[in-house]
Amino acid sequence: MTINFQLGRPAADARIVVAMSGGVDSSVVAALAAKTGAEVIGVTLQLYDHGEAVKRSGSCCAGQDIYDAKTVCDRLGIAHYVLDYESRFRTGVIDRFADEYAQGRTPVPCSLCNQGVKFTDLIGFARDLGADCLATGHYVRRVEREGSVEMWKGRDPARDQSYFLYGTTRDQLDYLRFPLGDLPKSETRRLAVEAGLVVADKPDSQDICFVPDGDYAGLVKRLRPETAAPGQIVDLEGRVLGEHQGVVHFTIGQRRGIEIGGQPEPLYVVRIEPEEQKLVVGPRRALAVAAARVEGINWLAENQVEVEAKVRSLAKPVKGSWDGERLTFAAPEYGVAPGQSAVFYDGDRLLGGGTIVATEAAVIDEAVAA
Repeated sequence: MTINFQLGRPAADARIVVAMSGGVDSSVVAALAAKTGAEVIGVTLQLYDHGEAVKRSGSCCAGQDIYDAKTVCDRLGIAHYVLDYESRFRTGVIDRFADEYAQGRTPVPCSLCNQGVKFTDLIGFARDLGADCLATGHYVRRVEREGSVEMWKGRDPARDQSYFLYGTTRDQLDYLRFPLGDLPKSETRRLAVEAGLVVADKPDSQDICFVPDGDYAGLVKRLRPETAAPGQIVDLEGRVLGEHQGVVHFTIGQRRGIEIGGQPEPLYVVRIEPEEQKLVVGPRRALAVAAARVEGINWLAENQVEVEAKVRSLAKPVKGSWDGERLTFAAPEYGVAPGQSAVFYDGDRLLGGGTIVATEAAVIDEAVAA
């Protein structure tokens, strides 16, 4: 398979930098870039200190992953650099993740990472090398249309990663290339086998690379011990129903772990009040949200009033309207929490997005909800 990297000049005179995590996706991108005849340079970020990185599995940009990326580059006959970004990643992503949890929010660290070290810094490094573009293994499409560059969802809905890339600027998008945007994962793995890459059967990394064991609470407790303090569980009227063993164990919309019996309906976390170490719980209808206030908006396309909004990575976009500050849902939406990303679409085209900072409850008739 040959991919057009849209270099703007003959490939023999061009240079492509590939962001390589050590996984199959970015490795195939490197192989596709090498096929063009351009000079290709692989770059891997070391995001953890060496002792910790070697022990990690199921993550990305760790010890084994760095070795895998180098092995792929050796196979392809291209140069490979490793950049030590451990300190910058800790302050820009891990510490912010812990701070958000400590404030009772639901953070999206992959978006923070893409807006920081993975795009801003890598693009700067690629430009310093005189590269014509930076190519990544993300499953999104870069579409040139009517004199502008747009980001579209990956053609395979199961692999689309546009939700995490809403913070990409127009200048960055002009420089980036996403060769896998039109492919299903099965084709990517086939190409890896065809190229003889050792990572062809390597499992996909975890969504949150720095918590490969899935124990978010354990990480946050180590970094922000105050989040493990016990506190009260109260209902919507403030009546004490029981106790919890730390707000770090809960996010808005969660049912598991409340463990309060004798209630007429299942209880969910409706609100977290971290300063008082308090959980406010209620029935599912109390989670219904009519609107959300969104800040830090980045527009990749024109600002539209009528949008399709996605508020969780695995959720389907829903219809809504945007007035410059508030996103109002066409129908009550559930599972919306401060800290999450609200990403706007027009069909497959990504318009932009920002961070939810507050929500407005929807009034749901009890009889209808039942």
